Amino acid sequence: MADEVHEPVEGEGFAVANVDALADGPGFRKVRRALGVTAFGVNAIEIPPGYETGRHFHDEQEELYFVHRGRVEMTFGDDTTYVLGPGGVARVDAATVRKVKNVGDEPAVYLVAGGKDGYVGRDGRLPEGETSRFGPSAQ
Repeated sequence: MADEVHEPVEGEGFAVANVDALADGPGFRKVRRALGVTAFGVNAIEIPPGYETGRHFHDEQEELYFVHRGRVEMTFGDDTTYVLGPGGVARVDAATVRKVKNVGDEPAVYLVAGGKDGYVGRDGRLPEGETSRFGPSAQ
């Protein structure tokens, strides 16, 4: 088995890293830059307990939020609020005002991916000669 990755590593057509190795303490973890992502925006953000981001919206990009660690409360433009824990996800239209607050007792880390112009469809294909998308252990 390979060693667990921490610092960014680039290969031919891929890059891997651990979000916790991209920065220390609160603030942005520049995932897009570290991994060379060009098709959409993506960052991880760590916020301390009790911290609340400012309200914001976007001109064009829809965003997907994924809570990696901690508990956050998301408040939307209509003043509805939802608490998301580890594994929680939220999709937010570009024009929808939103803010995030850490409502837990530990730092919260969430990943935000943003893009525009829609889903490209299911375009995954098997390499030549392969007959299953599942690995040998799943067969």
